[in-house]
Amino acid sequence: MSSRAAAAAAVAAAEERRRRRRSSRGAIGMLAAASALLASPQAPLGHRSLSGAWRLRLRPASPGVAALRLHNFVPKCYIAKVEVDVSNVNKEEAFDDHPPLPPGCSIPVVPFRGDVLDSSPFPLHDRASCPSDFEELPVLSEGEQHTLASTPAHPAGLYSLYASYLFGNLVEQLWNFAWPAALAILHRSLLPVAIVGFFTKLSVFIGAPIVGKLMDHFPRIPMYTALNAVQVATQLISATMVIYALTNVSHASTTAVVLRPWFIALVAAGAIERLAGLALGVAMERDWVVLLAGTNRPVALAQANAVLNRLDLLCETVGASAFGLLLSKYHPVTCLKIACGLMICSFPVLVMLGQLINIVSCHALDSSRTATDEAICIDLLDVRKIVQNSLSAIRHGWNEYKQQTVLPASAATVFLNFNVALAPGAIMTALLMHRGISPSIVGAFSGLCSIMGLVATFISSSLVKRVGILKAGAAGLIFQASLLSVALTVYWAGSISQQTPLHIFLASIALSRLGHMSYDVVGTQIVQTGVPASKANLIGGMEVSIASLAELVMLAMAIIANDVSHFGFLAILSVSSVAGAAWMFCQWLANPTDEQRELFMFDPLYQVQAI
Repeated sequence: MSSRAAAAAAVAAAEERRRRRRSSRGAIGMLAAASALLASPQAPLGHRSLSGAWRLRLRPASPGVAALRLHNFVPKCYIAKVEVDVSNVNKEEAFDDHPPLPPGCSIPVVPFRGDVLDSSPFPLHDRASCPSDFEELPVLSEGEQHTLASTPAHPAGLYSLYASYLFGNLVEQLWNFAWPAALAILHRSLLPVAIVGFFTKLSVFIGAPIVGKLMDHFPRIPMYTALNAVQVATQLISATMVIYALTNVSHASTTAVVLRPWFIALVAAGAIERLAGLALGVAMERDWVVLLAGTNRPVALAQANAVLNRLDLLCETVGASAFGLLLSKYHPVTCLKIACGLMICSFPVLVMLGQLINIVSCHALDSSRTATDEAICIDLLDVRKIVQNSLSAIRHGWNEYKQQTVLPASAATVFLNFNVALAPGAIMTALLMHRGISPSIVGAFSGLCSIMGLVATFISSSLVKRVGILKAGAAGLIFQASLLSVALTVYWAGSISQQTPLHIFLASIALSRLGHMSYDVVGTQIVQTGVPASKANLIGGMEVSIASLAELVMLAMAIIANDVSHFGFLAILSVSSVAGAAWMFCQWLANPTDEQRELFMFDPLYQVQAI
């Protein structure tokens, strides 16, 4: 019995070896068949799908097919989606009747019978033997690449976005001029306006991270509608409180005004209104415009950012001028009622424009929300956890913000907010008026700064097209820092009460707005490019929050150094902040990380370095 068992085991082992040998022949036959099929487009076993890709239907090779040594196989033929089991093949095992190899054959392929496949060898390096589909890949010419980079992904959606941004921003800027003017008429002191402004900045610093996080987990269009509803409602509440004060309050002391219930309601409504307005701005300027213009189309995105900045400057000028014109002809209460009517009419128009943006852009703003997103939104909207959620959102937002590859570019934007002295604003106006400068010169200076800001929006898109966004950003910061240094030198060297030093001083500050607004456009695009869409609102809200903190710090410094004689100290701080922003940004460009190079691989700066 033992001899029979041994004989049976020997027979089974021999059969297993033969089975493995046939399996090896079949595997190599499949590889040879695939190679021959690629060399002969007319082979009957190859089928093409409508997408232009090859799919193979291979039959097992017959036992009589010759074979080859696997150690002679050169792995230069790549075939997708073909699984071959060669685990049982011995590299040194030679099969029977191995024919001599052709001298010029890159891959030694054994001929198949004529009724199975073409018997010609497959030289991979011979372009004439390859199918036309594999000869070359379509590559755009340089002109076509520039055209593509300048063409928005959704042009109709962008135009609808411009209309919505223009109308909503016009109403917002009108109200931003209306409420301080009305409070100034109501009370001579600057304290009521300062209190409202302080709590507005504080609400942005605290609330921007949590609102940004909520926007990243909530559908875009419903969130856009809700924010517009909140903004319009709070504007109406604020206007109602101011109308009540103008009608019923007269010659009250400053303490009596700021402790009245109507003023407390005005402060609360103003803080919420500003937070909603900034959230809408972050959504449009950091998220929507990127989706509509295209993240991989830098020129189109730069042009879109420039248009949004032009519209913002236009609305700021027109809104203030329109309400000022109304105040010159009508009673303040009547002007506020007209503003209320405009606010009420703006809401349905903005909602329709938001829907139109999504429709004409093929629903590019639609985004799926998972159960996790819904749970996060429900938790964030829990009123009982408002303090806990706010602190958690600030902590989470800061952790995400500091991990971004484009952090230096965003931090440079924050540093520019420390420049409150050498810029058009309340402090500069107070300095010039205290020095006895003519109001006409002060007005001309403000107008010139606005014109420079508008010109910068055209220059920035041209710079991006010529030198790329990274060099354009560095150029804007260096230009601003250089001109502000000239202004500071003129201020310390001589009296700006004299005509020539005054003109140089004001001209340097006005021209520096070219660099400031250029970087404002370019820096926004750099952050748009580097921040993923899923975190765009969170990072944008965190940047706005930190910028508000910077403004609060400089506001506190201005309160401490409230005498005009201390203006030089504030000017030094302003120049130092701008110079620090330029140095930090240039260091970031000079020492790029691998992730930074990958992120801006198409920018001319890193393309030249790669060459």
